[in-house]
Amino acid sequence: MRLTRFTDLALRIAMRLAVADPAEVYTTRQVAEAVNAPYTHVAKVVGRLSELGVVEARRGRGGGLVLTERGRDASIGALMRELEGVGDVAGCEDSPPCPLRSACRLRDALRRAQEAFYAALDPVTVRDLVDGPSEPVLVRLLDRRP
Repeated sequence: MRLTRFTDLALRIAMRLAVADPAEVYTTRQVAEAVNAPYTHVAKVVGRLSELGVVEARRGRGGGLVLTERGRDASIGALMRELEGVGDVAGCEDSPPCPLRSACRLRDALRRAQEAFYAALDPVTVRDLVDGPSEPVLVRLLDRRP
C-alpha cells in the first residue's frame, strides 16, 4: 500500500508544525518550503487539515498556521482514514471493471489488510512522532528559512 501524495504532505505538515516554535507563526509558503512541496499543493492540504480541526489557519497580518491541540493528539490511523478516503486498494470497479469481481475474495482480503494497516497506526499520534529525540532533528532538517 502506498499513501497518496496528499496524505504524505498532510503528515509532513502536521509534523513540521508540531515542532514549530510556539512564538512563531508559519505561513503556508514557509511550510511549503520546509516540506519541499509546491505551494499550491500545500495550500490544498492545509485547507483540508483546517476542515479536520488539525490546523488553525489565521488570515491577515500576523496570520499563519498553527497545529491545534487536537492536531497534536490526532491518531495517525484516524487521520489517514480521513485523508485517504474510502476506497479499494485494487481497482475492481475501474473502467473496465475486473471480470473476476463477482467471485473474487481478493477485494475483501485487501480491505482487511488495509484496515489492519490503519489499526496499527491508531495508537500513534502526531505528538508521538515528534516528541523526544526526534524533535531537534526535525527542527534542523525541516527549518529551511534563512
